[in-house]
Amino acid sequence: MQSPLDDHLIRSEPFYQPSGEEIECYERAYRHRLPLMLKGPTGCGKTRFVEYMAWKLQRPLVTLACNEDMTASDLVGRYLLDAQGTAWHDGPLTLAVRHGGICYLDEVVEARQDTTVVIHPLTDARRILPLDKKGEVIQAHPDFQLVVSYNPGYQSSAKDMKASTRQRFAALEFDYPDTETEVAIVAQEAGIDAALARQLVTIAQCTRALKQRGLDEGASTRVLIYAGVLVRDGLTPTQSCEMTLVRALTDDPDMAQAIRDFVKAQFG
Repeated sequence: MQSPLDDHLIRSEPFYQPSGEEIECYERAYRHRLPLMLKGPTGCGKTRFVEYMAWKLQRPLVTLACNEDMTASDLVGRYLLDAQGTAWHDGPLTLAVRHGGICYLDEVVEARQDTTVVIHPLTDARRILPLDKKGEVIQAHPDFQLVVSYNPGYQSSAKDMKASTRQRFAALEFDYPDTETEVAIVAQEAGIDAALARQLVTIAQCTRALKQRGLDEGASTRVLIYAGVLVRDGLTPTQSCEMTLVRALTDDPDMAQAIRDFVKAQFG
């Protein structure tokens, strides 16, 4: 019998290069269905890690990119008009709860706090999801797990995770990989040779040293892959880095020139 979450199954293995014991730690957390929080900078591999673990555990993955306009109804569902009148439609969180998926709330602190409180009953021993508008309380499927992520570097008093929410989760912390691991990831994902990947990683490490010294964030592993893809497709390394590492990272002329100098040091 087809499950409503069949379309959320990841059929082929996503490429993921572990940088520590995160796979084993996740497996232990999932064994007990513990809610899990992933912390780390933009583009360091948090989402790819969740995709890999969903594939490895053979569980459907329901992903929501959180934003400040997200309402509780966007998570749990709402009544909608159809040909037969008004009918309830489950939201993505409710689908995962009913049918045993992993629900991944990406950048959860971007959502309003009055929205994210709906996850609280799912993150303690009750494991329930009340649907107040429908007058229903759903007991979570035995295979359901809740995973959230956020970037601590962008925290502010207005967009911080409440202590009462944080302590409902186990946590894994991510950062950009060590040099050799990052070179291997960029080469594999972009389809380029290791020498070029190493040059891109070196530039990225220089930009990361400028974090809080003119840049909010240094170049991510993700943007290095973009740069490599453009080089593989025929752009020069300088052209590619101008698009992905200079213009994308800053609007400040002096900071842009500093990044161009990093690029020139590698590619001439």
